[in-house]
Amino acid sequence: MFTGIVEEIGTVKSINMTGKSGSVIIKAKKVLEGTKVGDSIAVNGVCLTVTSITDNGFEADVMAETVRRSSLSVCRGNDEVNLERAMAADGRFGGHIVSGHIDGTGTITSLSREENAVWVTIRADAGVIRYIVEKGSVCIDGISLTVAKVNNDNFSVSVIPHTAGQTTLLKKRAGDIVNLENDIVGKYVERFLGIEQNRSDGITMEMLNEYGF
Repeated sequence: MFTGIVEEIGTVKSINMTGKSGSVIIKAKKVLEGTKVGDSIAVNGVCLTVTSITDNGFEADVMAETVRRSSLSVCRGNDEVNLERAMAADGRFGGHIVSGHIDGTGTITSLSREENAVWVTIRADAGVIRYIVEKGSVCIDGISLTVAKVNNDNFSVSVIPHTAGQTTLLKKRAGDIVNLENDIVGKYVERFLGIEQNRSDGITMEMLNEYGF
């Protein structure tokens, strides 16, 4: 598990793909501290398993499903990426529960400044938007952020200067693709209640009684 609090910005040294899978080598420093082969590191929000470590970076395998679901399909050498080690049991929970399992990607449609903050609006598919709620949490490229606005096909966050300085988000432009992970709580609630995406009746007293509420 992760928290969405980025520890450092790393750099993609190389991506080696064979077909739709392969491996990636990331130049990093801070996230190497205490890290061992087999540990997890979130790369732009994607949970990857460390397969080898050097003095200035690490390597991780990337499977085809990860490429399909994430922006790693368009990642190139020298791209900057947000990095976070898996949360330590005695660490502070500064963001929200982040699994590192991407739900899909979104496209930045606009960035606009409002005093000391910057509004970032992202267009996403209906399957992602359905779990996004105003004032709820969303993980964008591994960054835990609060949703400020949500519409039928897009949502917006307001990025403070500290977050801007510690992550890659405001280095992006309109048209760039970002990884999105919804708040895991909403997905589990939907699953446990057996709510199907095409149901129109929603949660009823009969449904709650059926499931013991």
